[in-house]
Order: sequence, then structure tokens, then C-alpha cells
Amino acid sequence: MITVENVRKVFPLPKGEEFVALGDVSLALQDNEFVTVVGPSGCGKSTLLNILAGLETPTRGRALVDGEPVTGPGPERGVIFQQYALFPWLTVRKNVEFGLRNRGVPRAERRATADHFIELVGLERFADALPKTLSGGMKQRVAIARAYAVNPSILLMDEPFGAVDALTRVRLQEQLLATWSQERRTVLFITHDVDEAVFLANRVVVMAARPGRIAEIVDVDLPYPRTEESRLSPRFTALRNRVWSAVYHQESVA
Repeated sequence: MITVENVRKVFPLPKGEEFVALGDVSLALQDNEFVTVVGPSGCGKSTLLNILAGLETPTRGRALVDGEPVTGPGPERGVIFQQYALFPWLTVRKNVEFGLRNRGVPRAERRATADHFIELVGLERFADALPKTLSGGMKQRVAIARAYAVNPSILLMDEPFGAVDALTRVRLQEQLLATWSQERRTVLFITHDVDEAVFLANRVVVMAARPGRIAEIVDVDLPYPRTEESRLSPRFTALRNRVWSAVYHQESVA
């Protein structure tokens, strides 16, 4: 589904210097796989996501989706950022309908689709509310519903829960997995939170900095659905400690 082949990304700096954000990164994601990416600041996590989203161009190498090179944004890839990016003058339903309306989907069909995903993220009571009346966690659920509504095969998520409090973050993680279990997509999820990375993923990609590169990939063999009991299990603790150690090592030597 997603293939990154020897991708290198270099940003120019003043006085002719360069910053190597990514150095020869290769990665493959399978259909419907949930992969999280974690690592120290400056390791190129967001740059990698932006290249897959078509928002950045590799200096060298290539990114492919279904064997086709990524040359720009595409409807098969939904992107969710840390900032909610909702239209403040539109209701929850109208925000979720937005992409469908741009595609010319008939009104009745787009309303039915929007209502389905609004219900899926637990916001049916707020379908007619404006974003200003919602909490941060609720706004992010609207953003997730909007991304799902246009039926992308891939979701690219860049620290989507980074701006909410700890308890809301845990609940959003559980809500995201519940949605993913019903509406399977291939997901690449960027995070700084090791617990979040382990709780969500089939695999955790640990990146190192200067230059950004993949240091280790950890398979997460916890069964789905994942619950509070999953977080308290000895296996979760062991996986979390392994990922944390890998991240800490990269932080200490960068």
C-alpha cells in the first residue's frame, strides 16, 4: 500500500549550509496496517509524513502508494494534523460534508455519509453545533470523521492528540481504534508519546535524528481490541520499555 524507497530530504540553510531531515529512509506499510512513528525532535517524523501526503518532495528517492509515485496530494490519502483545521462558520455536519460537497456528492448522500461518521466518533448529539462550542477532543473527532467521510484508503496523522489533556488523549486513542476496527484504513500515525505509539500500533517505527533515519521497528503483538486492561498488562509494559529504551538511546546520542 505504502512504500518509501531510500528517501532523503535536505533543506537549505543560510550561508549555503544544509539540514538533512531524512537520510535514506525505507519503509513499507501493508494494507490496513496501523503503524506509529516515534522519536526525538528533529528526527524527520513530520517530514516523512509530509512527503507521503505530497506536501514535500524528496531530495532523493521516492514514495509510492499502490506502486504509483506520490507527486502531490491525492484523494486516497487523508491527512489529520495537530491543529483541527475546522471551518468555524460551519456546523459539525457541514464540516464533515465539506470534502463530499467539493466532489459533487448529492446532498442526501453526503448527509447520510456525514451522519454515519459523526455517529461513529460519538458526536451525533453535536451534529448541528459550531466548532467554538466543542472541546479540543471533540474538535479532533470531527477532523477524524471528516477525513473518513471522503473514503481515503490511507490516513496520515501528525500528532493529532498532542494538544489535548492526558485523559482526553487516552479516550481519543480508544475512540480512534474503535473507528479503525469498523472502518479499516492504512494508518501512519506520528507521535512523541511512547505509550500512545505502543497502544495504537501493529508496528512502532523508532526514528533517530541527524540525519533522520529508522533506528528500529518493533512489532506489537497485543491483540485487538485494546482496552485499559491492555495498558496494564505485563506485555504492554515490556513493549513500552523496549520502545522507550530505543527512543531514549537515540535522544542521548543525537
